[in-house]
Amino acid sequence: MAIINFSRTNGTFCSLQGEPAYPQLFKDGDITVGGIFPFHRSWEITDVSYVVKPSPLNCVSLDFRSFQFSQSLIFAIEEINNSSSLLPGVSLGYKLYDTCSSTAMGVRMAMAFINGNLNSKLDEPCTKPTQVQAIIGETYSSVSMAIAQSIGPFSIPLISHYATCECLSDKTKYPSFLRTIPSDYYQSRAMAEMVKHFGWTWVGAIRRDDDYGNSGMAGFTAAAEQLGICLEYSLPFFRTYSQEKVLRIIQQIKSSTSRVIVVFATHWDLEILLNVFYEHNITGYQWVGTEGWISDSTVARLDKHKILQGAIGLAIPKTTVMGLKEFILDIKPLQSAGSAIFTEFWEALFKCKYKVENDSEDTTVCTGQEKLSETNNAFTDMSLMPIFSSVYKAVYAVAHTLHDLLGCTRTCPTKKQPDPLTFLEHLKRVRFKTKEGEEVYFDKNGDPVAKYELLNWQTIEDQHEFVTVGLYDSSFPAHSRLAVKMASIVWAQNKNEVPVSVCSESCPPGTRKAVQKGKPICCFDCISCAEGEISNMTGTNNHKNSIKCEQCYQDYWSNTHRNECVKKETEFLSYEETMGILLTAVSIIGTFITIIIAIIFFRYKNTPIVKANNSELSFLLLFSLALCFLCSLTFIGRPSEWSCVLRHTAFGITFVLCISCVLGKTIVVLMAFRATLPGSNVMKWFGPPQQRLSVLAFTLLQVLICVIWLTTSPPFPFKNLKHYKEKIILECQLGSAVGFWAVLGYIGLLALLCFILAFLARKLPDKFNEAKFITFSMLIFCAVWITFIPAYVSSPGKFTVAVEIFAILASSFGLLFCIFLPKCYIIIMKPEKNTKKSIMNKALQHKKSS
Repeated sequence: MAIINFSRTNGTFCSLQGEPAYPQLFKDGDITVGGIFPFHRSWEITDVSYVVKPSPLNCVSLDFRSFQFSQSLIFAIEEINNSSSLLPGVSLGYKLYDTCSSTAMGVRMAMAFINGNLNSKLDEPCTKPTQVQAIIGETYSSVSMAIAQSIGPFSIPLISHYATCECLSDKTKYPSFLRTIPSDYYQSRAMAEMVKHFGWTWVGAIRRDDDYGNSGMAGFTAAAEQLGICLEYSLPFFRTYSQEKVLRIIQQIKSSTSRVIVVFATHWDLEILLNVFYEHNITGYQWVGTEGWISDSTVARLDKHKILQGAIGLAIPKTTVMGLKEFILDIKPLQSAGSAIFTEFWEALFKCKYKVENDSEDTTVCTGQEKLSETNNAFTDMSLMPIFSSVYKAVYAVAHTLHDLLGCTRTCPTKKQPDPLTFLEHLKRVRFKTKEGEEVYFDKNGDPVAKYELLNWQTIEDQHEFVTVGLYDSSFPAHSRLAVKMASIVWAQNKNEVPVSVCSESCPPGTRKAVQKGKPICCFDCISCAEGEISNMTGTNNHKNSIKCEQCYQDYWSNTHRNECVKKETEFLSYEETMGILLTAVSIIGTFITIIIAIIFFRYKNTPIVKANNSELSFLLLFSLALCFLCSLTFIGRPSEWSCVLRHTAFGITFVLCISCVLGKTIVVLMAFRATLPGSNVMKWFGPPQQRLSVLAFTLLQVLICVIWLTTSPPFPFKNLKHYKEKIILECQLGSAVGFWAVLGYIGLLALLCFILAFLARKLPDKFNEAKFITFSMLIFCAVWITFIPAYVSSPGKFTVAVEIFAILASSFGLLFCIFLPKCYIIIMKPEKNTKKSIMNKALQHKKSS
């Protein structure tokens, strides 16, 4: 603290605190590009007693991939230094540090870049600019996050080739972070779309327990939920997990029902998990992988028991950089760049030792003449060429930015290192094409355009092969981003059919989903749609299952299977159905009988019985009865505007005409009887003119009621959708119920008056009048129409019309038969009684008895 306070007080000179950090590979140049890679996979854990100063980390287990990444960086720098068009006259140098896959070590190496010259002296000023222009790396997201937060305030760019965590796109936290590999934001959504495309709605998940795995899985979960995909479980894993934690993962997988497992992890995690899966017989699952392991040949080589056979996932599209493969495999120049790590690298690469202890007989001695062409390991594997290309593009992004800032044309006018903040702002806007023609640029978050290949693990000659079966391009419209060649895919257990992984089978048409209590939305029961509702969407995709049934439109109804809306059956009393045919026949028969009776009466119009019963009113009554029979036909057939108006008005007027005639006949009978009394001249007050006038007056009153009804609120055709749900009743709406019941009420009033008068005249001589028959006919008429009212109100659909027709026909036949049939019987069967003498004798007998 004293040293720090002194430097603060002085404010002029700096001195290095702690142990210096040295690069693993380096080369001097006018402007230096830094590199941070995990040359070692892990480090030895030492006890920390807090008594003495901890010893530096002892890194172990070389990672050949980091050497491939460093070779890619060196290749790009050498290519730029040899170029006459890019940074002419300016040489780029490099310094590559080892993070040992440790976050703390990564931050320390980043600080080494910021500190500048490691051999700085006490008299060197603190204001000396940073030694590197930009840093390429780190491979892992967690380490990259720590480094980016540390160097962000200094505006030193960190360009990662392999850190994909979505969180790194947050420019408020990581203002100087950029990358040449797509963000997991796109990968998570692309994986969710791919899982949905294959119809998997019930999946398990394993994630690396760090920022890469946790953030990536969070993005996948959010996208999956939007697409109707459910996660049965999401299990964290890290290579340092205890055996107990790993066993819990195995138990969860074994107890699950999902057959698809999404793995958001790295190749290191899969290398460990493969052995665990084999030990516990975790086989037969469909694996879905990220770019972190799906294209890794080491994982494929270690999968000797074909546990991952049929795996499918996203990978960075294949690409080639001319000359890069040959440069990577030429390892001799590494010796000059860093002799210390080169020795370790050589020993690991060829599995030999330069210094062999006496008691180690099985160890091969390195000669330095070993040939790379005779070995086959992770270093010679070029399957990560897309990642090597990402390193290559990151270096070129730095070079193009420098070229613009230094104002280079044929030569660069200055070799002075630009200000970090100015360089960072220009780097964010850089746009160039590689020598292969690929355009490179960064979006507002510092990310490139996301493009992926769909890789499928297929077993060919007992070896895993990576087969491209589709593409995903985030720059395309949402509906066309994913393209899959389904026929080219080989699934788990070498099957050609897409595996099924659903919690509940898709609901068939005619049913809807009902989520099971306490379970995710993907677990549901199928419940039949209610009447009038349908669901005709099906499929393995959850969004195609109906969450609720759809109501059919007003004129439609669901079929028996509840999967289609069919046009509702329309119901009305038609001429084609049995009931309509019978009623029509009865109506025509009634009309025909009425005409026959009229002919008989006309034939025998001069006979005493016809004359005695007021032939003029009888013919008018027969005419009105014929109209009553015929008006019932207007109630049959499809309702229309004219038929609705005609049926009720014709019925009301013809029945009033009919009852008026009967009422006239009844009054005539009464008046005729009174006229036979001595001194009575009553008949002159109710002669034929008065009879005609009374019939006309009664009828005109009904016509007036009908006119008022039709002008105010006439009947109209109407679709009754309430009485029956499954069919439409076509009926005539009354318009004004008051008008309808006024018409019926007036008919009823005349019928009641006629009944009373006929009842009073019932004891007159049988041969003289038909009062008894009129009484009986009115009794039938009133009974029919009194019964009609409740029957009409309660009858459904077409039966309402049938009841009305029945009432019309029944009352018409009652009048016809009761009034005219006895007379026809006498005229035809008993002509001897149809004489004036017979009628007069009967009248004299009645006088004597009275």
